[in-house]
Amino acid sequence: MDTQPHTFTDPVDYIAVTHETYDKLGYGSYRWAHEPDPVPLAPINKPLSECKLALIASGGVYAAGQVAFTHKDDLSMRHIPTDIDIRALRTSHFAYDMTAARQDPNIVLPLAPLRQLVADGELGSLTHHALTFMGGIYSQRKLREQLIPEIVATVQEMEADIALLVPV
Repeated sequence: MDTQPHTFTDPVDYIAVTHETYDKLGYGSYRWAHEPDPVPLAPINKPLSECKLALIASGGVYAAGQVAFTHKDDLSMRHIPTDIDIRALRTSHFAYDMTAARQDPNIVLPLAPLRQLVADGELGSLTHHALTFMGGIYSQRKLREQLIPEIVATVQEMEADIALLVPV
């Protein structure tokens, strides 16, 4: 594992780091939810300029007035209006340094850049709400049986054409 300090611009291979960390702690090899068989990407059947995008992020983002995420296996989800004032966004997460995300929430919930793509005609629209949750959920069973079906159902109700997943 690299022992040099990282800056916010250095890329980090989180999958490799997680495997190394778990091996060193004696927990055995960590198995990511998508392993061993990642789900294939679905083709987009129309231009991006006509697509409605659902934003889904695991950075623990919530809006002022909503309940903060509370613990590592918090399976709750927040609906964040996509027209929200960025200054009203907050983060609560146990597994990453939130300093940069608290200075600019677009790092973990890129609403401003996506709004610009819509304004520029590059993207059709955003769903009315982004979906956020706190990543680092250790129970893959609970993830598969509770949170993922809730996310899928919500995205289908929003009639999104495409989704952008922003992992942390």
